[in-house]
Amino acid sequence: QVQLVESGGGLVQPGGSLRLSCATSGFTLDYYTIGWFRQAPGKEREGVSCISVSFSSTYYADSVKGRFTISRDNAKNTIYLQMNSLKPEDTAIYYCATRRGTICDLVRTKYNYWGQGTQVSVSS
Repeated sequence: QVQLVESGGGLVQPGGSLRLSCATSGFTLDYYTIGWFRQAPGKEREGVSCISVSFSSTYYADSVKGRFTISRDNAKNTIYLQMNSLKPEDTAIYYCATRRGTICDLVRTKYNYWGQGTQVSVSS
């Protein structure tokens, strides 16, 4: 079955960096889009970035553009989210999600499968 397992979260000071990983299994990555979403306390889950593996297309929310980079390692079936210049407002639980198809967008309701999330905290 489809499984997504996030890792790499933690506590970091403002301006610091973290790299999140999303290990995937149970499906062929080439035919799916992977998205990263986040949810801060008291807020709705929002899209951060996505990658369409087969077309190598990517998309970023305005709030993270220029600071975050999404990438893939096909051999490891893993998607990464490199997060630089982190800000306190980036604090949230980060989730990876997937859906069949090669259109990269951040419409949360289109994603069928979700990981359990990993906590990212940015604080001095």
